Amino acid sequence: MTTQEEVTTIENSSPSQVVKTTTLQTEPQVKGEAPQKVYEKKKSILRLNQIIWYILGFIEVLLIFRIVLKALGANQYSGFTNLIYTITAPFAIPFAGIVYICIAWGFIYLLEIVYPITPKDLEIE
Repeated sequence: MTTQEEVTTIENSSPSQVVKTTTLQTEPQVKGEAPQKVYEKKKSILRLNQIIWYILGFIEVLLIFRIVLKALGANQYSGFTNLIYTITAPFAIPFAGIVYICIAWGFIYLLEIVYPITPKDLEIE
């Protein structure tokens, strides 16, 4: 498929002005998909994004339930609490040791505040 492109050039040479009009046969710059296919593809991608965000939101709500139940000291053998703990166990595993890391970091930071050490303090005399 070719298209026609009209190009007009003006040359300013003394004492007169020359105007040239040229018609060129050119190939289209972009060969894309049909607009309906592009629309359907974007619609599918948007739907997939919505599904992913929905799943993430659902998992976050379950984890929030888990945190609240833990904070309240809920009986882990009751039905609802046991269900939440069972469902969220795989998602909570990566964070199992993070509490200890945060506590250790807090103690180290507290020591740095109470007993600050500068590089000059570490110099050997």
